[in-house]
Amino acid sequence: MPWCAALVLWNPAVRPRGGVVVADITLFRRDVPVGPPSGAARVAHSPPGQGSRPFGLAGPDGRLIAVQVLDRRVGQERLDAARHYPDQDEVDWVRVALRPPAVAGLGVLCAALTSGASRPERGAEGATVKGRSLVNHWIEVVLEPSGALALHDRRTGERFFDVLRLEDGGDAGDTYSYCPPSRDRVVRAAGPLKVRRVAAGPLIAGIEVRLQMSCGTGVRGKRGRVSVRLVITLHADSPVVRCILDVDNQATWHRLRARVPTNLSGVPAVAGAAFGTVARAPVAVHAADYPLETPVATAPAQRFVAAADGRRGLALLTPGFFEYEWTRRGDLVLTLLRAVGELSRGDLPTRPGHAGWPTATPLAQCLGTSRVELAIAPVSQAEVERGDVIPALWEDVFLPVRGFWLRDATRLVPASIDIALEGTGLVVSAVKPAQQGSPMVLRCYNATGRKTAGAWRFGEGVKSAHRVRADERESTALVLEGRGKTVRFVAEPYEIVTILVT
Repeated sequence: MPWCAALVLWNPAVRPRGGVVVADITLFRRDVPVGPPSGAARVAHSPPGQGSRPFGLAGPDGRLIAVQVLDRRVGQERLDAARHYPDQDEVDWVRVALRPPAVAGLGVLCAALTSGASRPERGAEGATVKGRSLVNHWIEVVLEPSGALALHDRRTGERFFDVLRLEDGGDAGDTYSYCPPSRDRVVRAAGPLKVRRVAAGPLIAGIEVRLQMSCGTGVRGKRGRVSVRLVITLHADSPVVRCILDVDNQATWHRLRARVPTNLSGVPAVAGAAFGTVARAPVAVHAADYPLETPVATAPAQRFVAAADGRRGLALLTPGFFEYEWTRRGDLVLTLLRAVGELSRGDLPTRPGHAGWPTATPLAQCLGTSRVELAIAPVSQAEVERGDVIPALWEDVFLPVRGFWLRDATRLVPASIDIALEGTGLVVSAVKPAQQGSPMVLRCYNATGRKTAGAWRFGEGVKSAHRVRADERESTALVLEGRGKTVRFVAEPYEIVTILVT
């Protein structure tokens, strides 16, 4: 059977998705001899290749898929074997962006390598770079002189300024509690900036920003510094602004945060939690009212926090858990880094005594580099209240369609998997093997305060379906419709629904 190269696309969400996909592919250049035992030169078994020659990708129906090249570099790729020397090759590593056909929920789609480039056309639907701004059909992002962003929601006309501006203040606390110094001075990023374009579009447009801030205490007692590399990207088919912050921290006893002003006051911030959301009002405390421990103004969130009133609002998305503060004037403040040197301190004015064992924690100063990924999306009050819109945005950013490159593959026959969850306000929580036996667990929750009718749909029919508790006990058989292709259920307000299917 002949060898071929293919890009396998997998959708890890339980709904059909397309959109822009980023993948790495490798193109053969030449063999690299590896370790002959006699010292004699090993004869290369493949003729030299052409490396990153113009190429394209074709879907299962033979239609070309437009490709935008994002990066290209020479590297090596190795295939190990149990009884032979590794097959080591010099290759061209090429990072590409493509917009394939929609991939079914939890399904797979294969794209074949073709000769001849197939570049995406530039048009009104694409993403472009214009100086220090990024634009697509939904949103415009402008880099301000301070390194913050100005956002223009082109769907509603709403504008947001000074978004993601970095600020730094002292931190006299420990690993348990933040505590402001007695004479704290907050420093805000003000430039100068070094800006360069990293992706020109039309599928992905991006710019890189570099800046420095003086803050905290340096490792040798002088003023410390923080260097930040910020990469901002915009996809052609999405209103989400994706950001990566690479932080090089060379300061101690300080807290680095990013402020997102929304100009919304009198509304709560809605934070993601394990099985739903939590709405929190701003926290404003006077230390004199709390003779023991002063309440903190920050709060935890999982995946996202959002604030909206009418058509105006913003959602802040991150890969996992994070800490935020929601202020009276309507600012979301994200904690990027805390640098402290004690596990527990007994001299904090905000807390009596120790919270844990008093010992030095020099690694908690977080010196060196760290990476923070986040995204910002304009949202409306109706989208926040619906419950499933922001989790879907989060999936598109941090759980996207993934590409796996197979440079030496045989004929691929992808499994016909197609699973989808339907129902307003329903959010998937888990798809996993059952604790006992062969069934598969499908778990979701109702993120709203309304009773919701839901359904799981399958491309191929299932044999049985049972509704169980979260511990997979006390099963109740469910009716299968359409030859096992549909399983319907009702979710009470904020209820977790677990279904076993075989």
